[in-house]
Amino acid sequence: MKRFFFDCGTRDATASLGLFVLRVGAGLMMLLGHGLPKLQDYASMKNGWPTANIWPLTHLPSEVSFICTLVAEVGAAGLIVLGLMTRPAAFYLGFVMVVAAFQVMGAAPWFPTQAVPMAKEGALMYLLPAVVLILSGPGAWSFDAVIYREGKRRRW
Repeated sequence: MKRFFFDCGTRDATASLGLFVLRVGAGLMMLLGHGLPKLQDYASMKNGWPTANIWPLTHLPSEVSFICTLVAEVGAAGLIVLGLMTRPAAFYLGFVMVVAAFQVMGAAPWFPTQAVPMAKEGALMYLLPAVVLILSGPGAWSFDAVIYREGKRRRW
């Protein structure tokens, strides 16, 4: 179980630098651009927040759906920036972005236009780093690498 939560993936220096830039950049953009503004405006946003039209999620009240989104955009994004429990955090953030793109903005176009500025593109652009981090791990420059030290180094 420790390996599932804390394996850092590659320890190659160049790949770890790229993963560090991706992790910190995408995580901070999500945290500062989406998570904290929603957290600061919690009182006015909690009641009108949309819920997904997927079976178990349809029964969630609007406020609970908003809290789940906040946990992803603040909590999971913060964990991704730190490189702590990166794969589970990226999975949760990716799941929220899939729900946002294909359920909440299901009828929206893929790309924004002047007539319809709301599009799936933003959610999908945050989904891509989440998928990369799920597949590759956070790299050597993360708290996961400090917590989970392997006996043997990987050759790949």
